[in-house]
Amino acid sequence: MGESLKRGTDRVGRSISKIFKKKKKETSQKHFDSVHRQKNISKETKGDEKKEGALKKSALAGLLARARFGHFSMKDKIHFSKRLSFLIHGGVPIVESLYIIQKQNRSKGRAEFFETLIADVSSGQYLSTSLARFQNLFGAFAVNMIRVGETSGILDQNLEYLAHELEKKHLLKQKIVSALVYPIFVTIATLGLTLLLTAFIFPKILPIFTSLHITIPLTTRILIGVSVFLHLYGWWLVFSVLFFIGICAYLVKKFKRVRYWLDVALLKLPFVRKIVQSYAVANFCRTLGLLLKGGVTVSEAVVLTAESTNNLVFQEGLETLAKTVMKGERISSFFNENEKLFPDTLSQMVAVGETTGNLSNTFLYVAEMYEREVDDIARNLSGSVEPILMIIMGLLVGLVAVSVITPIYEITAHLRH
Repeated sequence: MGESLKRGTDRVGRSISKIFKKKKKETSQKHFDSVHRQKNISKETKGDEKKEGALKKSALAGLLARARFGHFSMKDKIHFSKRLSFLIHGGVPIVESLYIIQKQNRSKGRAEFFETLIADVSSGQYLSTSLARFQNLFGAFAVNMIRVGETSGILDQNLEYLAHELEKKHLLKQKIVSALVYPIFVTIATLGLTLLLTAFIFPKILPIFTSLHITIPLTTRILIGVSVFLHLYGWWLVFSVLFFIGICAYLVKKFKRVRYWLDVALLKLPFVRKIVQSYAVANFCRTLGLLLKGGVTVSEAVVLTAESTNNLVFQEGLETLAKTVMKGERISSFFNENEKLFPDTLSQMVAVGETTGNLSNTFLYVAEMYEREVDDIARNLSGSVEPILMIIMGLLVGLVAVSVITPIYEITAHLRH
C-alpha cells in the first residue's frame, strides 16, 4: 500500500513537472520581452551615473551604425514599412520580402543592413529581435510595433499602422518646418541687405563726408563706426558666429544636460511654448495610443513612449509617469498634478478614457486634436510673424537710408551757401 502510494505520488510529481516545462516552452516572446524590459527598468533607476554611461554607449552605437549602414530618414522608414507590409499581406515570406526590398536599394550600407536582417530571420530569429540591434536607426517605437505584430500574428497590419503613423509624424514636422522657413528667410534677407549697405555701399561715399567739414548726424556716426568695424573685423565676426553656432550644435548633440536646458528654455518662451508643447503632446499621445492598441501593457507602453520622445523634458515626465503607473496609480492623476507640462485637456480626456476602459482610442483622439492645433498654429505663424518682420526690416533699411541721405542733404545745403 505504501509503495503504490509512493509510486502514485511520483507520477503526479512528474506530471506536474511536465506541465510546468510545457508552459515554460509556450511562454510567448512578448511576455519574455516584457519581463526582461521591466528588469532593465528597475536596474536603470539605480543610479544616474550608470544611465549616463548607457546613454553615451547608445549614442556611440548610433554613430557607428549610421557610419556603417547610412542614415535612415523618416521617409526610408515609411517606405520600408509600406513595402514589407504589402509583400507580407500578399503571402510572400518575410525572408523573401526582405530580399526583394534589398534588391531595390543600391546603397552598399543598406545592402549590408538587409543582409544582416535576412541572415538573422533565416536562422529563426524574430524580425523585431534583429531590428532591435539597429534600434538607434529605427527607434524603439518601430521595433516594438513590429514585435507586437509578430507575437499577435498581425505583422502586416502593424507594419501598415506603423507606416501610417510615421507618415503623420513626418507630415506634422514638415508643417512646422514650412511655417518657419518664411520668417527665417526674411530675417536672413534683412540682415544680409543691411550688412551689404553698411559694409560695401556706405564706405564708397564715406570719403565725401570726411573731406567736407560738416556736422555729421548721430545716426551717420554710428553707421560709420559699424562700417569701419565690419571693414576691419568683418570676416573675424563671421567666423566667430559660425564657430559659436557649431560649438552650440555640438554641445546640444553631445551632452544630454545641454539639450535638456534647451528644451526647458523653449518651453518657457511665450510664443514658442505653445508649438513645442502641442507638438510633443501630439507625438507621445499617438505613440502611446498605438502601443496600447497593439496589446502592449500600460507600464511598458509608457516606457517605450518615453524612449521614443525627442523632447527631454517630456521624456523625463514620462519616465516618472512609468514609475507612477507601476505603483498602480492613475495616469490622469499624474497629468493633473503636472499641469505645467501636461495640458488640462489631456488629463480630463485621459480620465474619461480610464473610466470607460478605452484608453488607447482616447490617446489617439487627443493626438489628432493636438495635431490639428499644431496645424492651425503653423498656418497662422507666417501671417502673425510677417508684419513684425516687415516692420523690423523697414526700420533697419530706413535707418541706413536716413544715415546716408541726411549728410548728403546737409552737403547740398552747405554748397548753396
